[in-house]
Amino acid sequence: MSEMLSKELNEYVGGCQKELVALIDTICRIPSPSNHEERRAEFIRDWFEKEGCKGAYIDDALNVVYPFHCEAQKDLVVISAHTDTVFPDMEPFDVKYDGDTMSCPGVGDDTANVAILMLLAAWFTKNGRVPRQGILFVANSGEEGLGNLKGIRRVMKDYAGKVSEHISIDGSYDGIVTDAVGSLRYKIGLHTEGGHSYSKFGNLNAIQVLSSLIDTLYTYKVPQGGKSTYNVGTITGGTSINTIAQYAEMLFEYRSDVRENLAAMNEFFLSALDTYRKMDKVAIDCELLGERPCNGDIDEAKQNALRDKVLDTIESFTGKRVPCSSGSTDCNIPLSTGIPAVCFGGYLGVGAHTREEHISISSLHTGMLIVASVMESYF
Repeated sequence: MSEMLSKELNEYVGGCQKELVALIDTICRIPSPSNHEERRAEFIRDWFEKEGCKGAYIDDALNVVYPFHCEAQKDLVVISAHTDTVFPDMEPFDVKYDGDTMSCPGVGDDTANVAILMLLAAWFTKNGRVPRQGILFVANSGEEGLGNLKGIRRVMKDYAGKVSEHISIDGSYDGIVTDAVGSLRYKIGLHTEGGHSYSKFGNLNAIQVLSSLIDTLYTYKVPQGGKSTYNVGTITGGTSINTIAQYAEMLFEYRSDVRENLAAMNEFFLSALDTYRKMDKVAIDCELLGERPCNGDIDEAKQNALRDKVLDTIESFTGKRVPCSSGSTDCNIPLSTGIPAVCFGGYLGVGAHTREEHISISSLHTGMLIVASVMESYF
């Protein structure tokens, strides 16, 4: 046992592993696509109530929020894990086991961490532990894709000016995220005159014009410093093989961990759209689907202290100094407003965002010890 963890909590974590796996299994079977987290939220809220975690509630964004000793309503710590998955399925998933492997879409990202958060929040409650500052335990919605971080946005809005730190329990414990990758995501619809492929040959084709726009966007050289990327994820359009397409659309995103670079990419993108809008017989629709901010102005000493606490904790249980990286996580929202935040998880696994995702069951013990130790540091 690491000296960073109390004997009582260490013994609890060691003794609850079967319960943890069973809870992960149960939650995995409750469909929870982004923007449709209702069923998981209700299960988690009801579970908290049964475990004596009074005051847990579901907000309008479908977060389950459990305020723990938050009467003072200042210098609160948010500890969250997201309930949504990237998969659109509304039918229950099956969970499969093979030796030390537990497989299910979303089992690691982020169901395992939600279950760890739930069990530990209940343990601190049942054992009468009182933190030095209030804690908001949050099973939040909308972290994935077009969820657009709606859950944490809502928490930070509802508790504006009262949150001092944020820890997102997401992913594994073989690295931590300390910086925000900002992004802008658009749906671009392009309209042209179209027509019959033979009798109206020569009319503008929406697919061809959109392809030309894509080619233009791909001439952009990303700015130096940090890491910046862009991508056309889908392209659709047209009516039939003998029809000149009147309409085509694409989904386009760009990302950067430097806010000035993100702004430069946005300027180029909008300039390219304006150029194509000036073409004769062309109309372009542009819909912003998602926006994730980069880091704001953060107190470097406070951010480094939080980072080092997590790094030290992981090292104490694994013997490894894991790397730090930038990423697109729930931490984007607090980091963008100057609130120190880090993201790490409580398991080891592979295949996140694929239907073959699986985790190592034995890794959950170490992972839960790490999360428990970071949580206990606030007591």
